[in-house]
Amino acid sequence: MSDLKTKPTRKSPTKLIEAISHPIRRQDCQQLLEMMSKATSEKPVIWGENIVGFGRYHYHQRNGQKGMWPLTGFSSRKQAISIYIMPGFSDYQEKLTRLGKHTHSVSCLYITRLSNVDLDILAEMIQDSVEVMRERYTSRQVR
Repeated sequence: MSDLKTKPTRKSPTKLIEAISHPIRRQDCQQLLEMMSKATSEKPVIWGENIVGFGRYHYHQRNGQKGMWPLTGFSSRKQAISIYIMPGFSDYQEKLTRLGKHTHSVSCLYITRLSNVDLDILAEMIQDSVEVMRERYTSRQVR
């Protein structure tokens, strides 16, 4: 079994966001930084090269692999901002219909611009997903 390569680093989240060349994307990431800081009451940490994560949880997969991952976070990618909603989206179908322009996969929400979505709904989804993860992993020392 191999170790995960994406781990917490000592890199500065502020410097990472300031280095984003596109001004709207940079502003959106700054807004997400503030939104997720409020939702988690955690300081942002860079995971790997460019994931801004908040909090952490430890998991154990059926195949025996163990790891650690942020409770929530985001990453500025070439095509969109990836927002990590770790419980997945099965409980958020109604909110997704009202969110606005987005796509999603198992636990990643892809948004090209925050102006394309309802920020109140996004904040609710982030807050709720963090609470779900904390409840789900409390016995496994979330933090």
